[in-house]
Amino acid sequence: MEFKGLKATIIGLAREGSALACFLAERGAEVTVSDLKREEELRERMAHLAHLPIRFVLGSHPIDLLDETDILFVSPGVPLEIPIVQEARKRKIPISGESRLFCELCPATIIGITGSSGKTTTTAVTGEMLKEAGIPTWVGGNIGRPLIESLEEIQPQDRVVMELSSFQLKLFGPDFGLEPLSPPVAAILNITPNHLDRHPSMEDYIAAKKNIFLHQGENGVAVFGYDNAISRSLAAEAKGKVFFFSLGELPEGAFLRGDRLYLKMDEVELEICRTDEVKMLGRHNIANLLAASLLAFIGGADIEAIRNVAINFKGVEHRLEFVREVRGVKYYNDSIATSPERVVAALNSFDEPIVLLAGGKDKNLPWEEMATLTVKKVRHIVIFGEAAPKIERAVREARARLGASTPEISLCSTLEEAVEEASRVARPGDIVLLSPGGTSFDAFRDYAHRGERFKELVAML
Repeated sequence: MEFKGLKATIIGLAREGSALACFLAERGAEVTVSDLKREEELRERMAHLAHLPIRFVLGSHPIDLLDETDILFVSPGVPLEIPIVQEARKRKIPISGESRLFCELCPATIIGITGSSGKTTTTAVTGEMLKEAGIPTWVGGNIGRPLIESLEEIQPQDRVVMELSSFQLKLFGPDFGLEPLSPPVAAILNITPNHLDRHPSMEDYIAAKKNIFLHQGENGVAVFGYDNAISRSLAAEAKGKVFFFSLGELPEGAFLRGDRLYLKMDEVELEICRTDEVKMLGRHNIANLLAASLLAFIGGADIEAIRNVAINFKGVEHRLEFVREVRGVKYYNDSIATSPERVVAALNSFDEPIVLLAGGKDKNLPWEEMATLTVKKVRHIVIFGEAAPKIERAVREARARLGASTPEISLCSTLEEAVEEASRVARPGDIVLLSPGGTSFDAFRDYAHRGERFKELVAML
């Protein structure tokens, strides 16, 4: 793509939009950034771009921006259904995003990772395994810094590990005026209902996820979670080499046999480690480790490097993160749990009595399974935020259905009130677990902001 003189409009001045605006303007593109927020809300981000000739249109997305646009870039947080994006499609203006542009330009082998849960941990672990093996490795995408900022430093022999969300992957498909593309190595860990507040249907959500492997050629490599029915079924559509990972035994790939994790490829079987050597909590993290081991091995890591990381990696911030112990009560931060399914995984990671903090903003997902497990495993649930009425109803219905008297239920308006209430009801030996099940956008910038606030509140107890 020739950037000099290119008329590029970027919708959304968040992390990716800001990095993309800088990248394009520095290469001679005529950049316009449009954001619904006002200047006073965006002053800090605009200050970082003040040295560049970038035009800002704030407070709305006027359609006439398209009159002077060669290509429209849309940030992942912006719904593709908004009028300016729909009008761009009608006018056949190409539509892209930062992650897609990076993949087009990147000289190194990209390992793309997606899934409804586990993708951040798997991405982080895969990156650490490759680095441990001495391979120059860049990690980003939906986590960390936008990779477009590092493009000129990346060499062909390096590896890039990218977490890719359904919103980013949607723009990798054929419906937005550009050739579809997929990274050469791709993984779908699992697919369960998620983000149905943004995707019009489960079918649309799955179609977006499939873009991570669907446009690979015969030389592509695709990894799928065998234990998830949807991801397992998608393997039939892959054009290149297919591998699976599983918590059960497989003839090839990465798998669990008894209490040991294995890699097997080309009839060679390698033991990674024992489950009791893994520091991360929960069987879901054993699955994440298997996926990461397989991807790192495909990317060139040796078994010693894979094993070293597998037994030493302690987890990613805001994912079942131990915060502190207060008066015999252990506090854990699982703010990344923005779906009921993630809460289920968190609850299954503990045998101790649990005081659960749940809430946030609902994504139009089913809560029945989470509510049923809550009745079985949680002593007291503290519900807060916008989704509180829906969660309370689901828990009360599950409690009645199972004829149970627990969990006790407390309702709070804010996270601050919820932590105070959890501290009040917790007993020595309990786990206080922030695993909300909803997004943070009713009260916080993102899940990390919510997790940081939780840790601050726990530190003050």
